[in-house]
Amino acid sequence: MAYENELTPAGILAAAQRLRGRVRHTPLELDEQLSEVSGARVLLKLENLQDTGSFKIRGALNRLLTLSNDEREQGIIAASAGNHALGVARAASLLGIRATLIVPESGSPAKIAALRRFPPEVVELRVEGVDYDAAEALGIALARQTGRRFVSPYNDPQIMCGQATTAVEILEDLPHVEALLIPVGGGGLLSGMGLWAKTVNPAIQVIGVQSTASPQMHAAFAAGALVMVPVLDSLADGLAGNIEPGSPMYDLARRVSDEIVLVEETEIAQAMRWYLEQQHLVVEGSGAVVLAALLNRRVAGLAGKTVAAVLTGRNVAIERLKALL
Repeated sequence: MAYENELTPAGILAAAQRLRGRVRHTPLELDEQLSEVSGARVLLKLENLQDTGSFKIRGALNRLLTLSNDEREQGIIAASAGNHALGVARAASLLGIRATLIVPESGSPAKIAALRRFPPEVVELRVEGVDYDAAEALGIALARQTGRRFVSPYNDPQIMCGQATTAVEILEDLPHVEALLIPVGGGGLLSGMGLWAKTVNPAIQVIGVQSTASPQMHAAFAAGALVMVPVLDSLADGLAGNIEPGSPMYDLARRVSDEIVLVEETEIAQAMRWYLEQQHLVVEGSGAVVLAALLNRRVAGLAGKTVAAVLTGRNVAIERLKALL
């Protein structure tokens, strides 16, 4: 199975080597105010300062760098709520690979506007489908019809190896970290980072965070298998949507993570405002879920521990920021 052969500690190290100098080694900064509020020693991994505005460039670039020559010539197809599409678009532009990107009609206007700035001869943007689930289904169907590779934002071992390099950097900068807080959508970031963290130190707590508006992985942990959940409108739009049926994402996440916690939409909004007021920096809702979990003490047992929380992105429409403020 490709996951067993490719999603390994050696595969993650290979991705880190491949991406070195191509993506930013983002800062890991102590947040004294958040530490005081939460009772833990909290350091924030600032992937909101990453190229394209999110961690997604890591997985996208690693995946495209590992394509065969035939796959590069044929081009690729991806579906995304926005950040994965931005990562694929940047990677495709750097490597000269044609990409068709399907973004749902409900996608972030800020992310869609950024995608329109890529040259159309490299990036074909299609805004189709009422939500992410519909866009993903369209992308998979188109890939099957054309024989082109579908580059999933989560269900792909090389995507996860690339995303796991976030954990490689955290453990390099903070070897004695005791817990990781990671936003969860499809589970690719959680599975990749969790695998590396547990390989380096099995005692590290790996905790996923998602919104009550789209609790797909939380529901899977409760049920013991993937289940379909209703998906409501969410500030954490990058985490919204169900997980591709038949994918191994629950099994992978279950092996390397300890807990999935939920936060409310009001708490995500509060966290976005709090971070902007305290740091004068922007974090999108998908990244702010970890701040919400810490500010509202959603994770038991963190008091006194050294915790790294991943702020996964910054791509928020200005209208949404105005509404929050």
